[in-house]
Amino acid sequence: MIEGLDRTPLTRDFFDRPVLEVAPDLLGRTLVRITGDGPIELRLTEVEAYAGEIDPGSHAFRGRTARNSVMFGPPGHAYVYFTYGMWHCLNLVCGPEGVASGVLLRAGEVQVGAELSRKRRTSARSDRELAKGPARLATALDIDRGLNGTDAIAHSGAPLSVLHGTPPPRDLVRNGPRTGVGGDGAAHPWRFWIDGDPTVSLYRPHAPRRRAT
Repeated sequence: MIEGLDRTPLTRDFFDRPVLEVAPDLLGRTLVRITGDGPIELRLTEVEAYAGEIDPGSHAFRGRTARNSVMFGPPGHAYVYFTYGMWHCLNLVCGPEGVASGVLLRAGEVQVGAELSRKRRTSARSDRELAKGPARLATALDIDRGLNGTDAIAHSGAPLSVLHGTPPPRDLVRNGPRTGVGGDGAAHPWRFWIDGDPTVSLYRPHAPRRRAT
């Protein structure tokens, strides 16, 4: 157990707020993943906010579908999607039920269970890279679509939960454009990270795909 870590679980009310309040407030919180091999705990260091039907960068921009229905609530649930035919990404749903929004978990520091994450992230050159980026984070925590819709509000035996953790001082929280988001959503400064933390991923602007000729 990490000394000084506040292990009080976050409540439903924490997530039942506007996404631009929840996203920076998730920094420093502890995400607990219970796997078949044991627990993994990760301190969140980088996130991105997605505001549903008012946000061109969001999966829910054009309304509810079978894929994005979890984003419409209730808050505090996991939205897991599959991308590029190979990677999973983990989001936490927030805001009032019926209004789609969520926070993409982009990076974090594995503080418990690093030996389990290393087995899944064999290409990581150091523990700093285990969860440095959203696909790496999901891989390190053994996240897949089977966890889509999971309630992350702590209860006995829950595969996911979020603890109070150790939030950073507010003067260390930075924000800027979201990684890889193009079009009308590119300008939103809705990526939040802890300044100077070595687990934060590199910013990459959107690069349009080239069409085959």
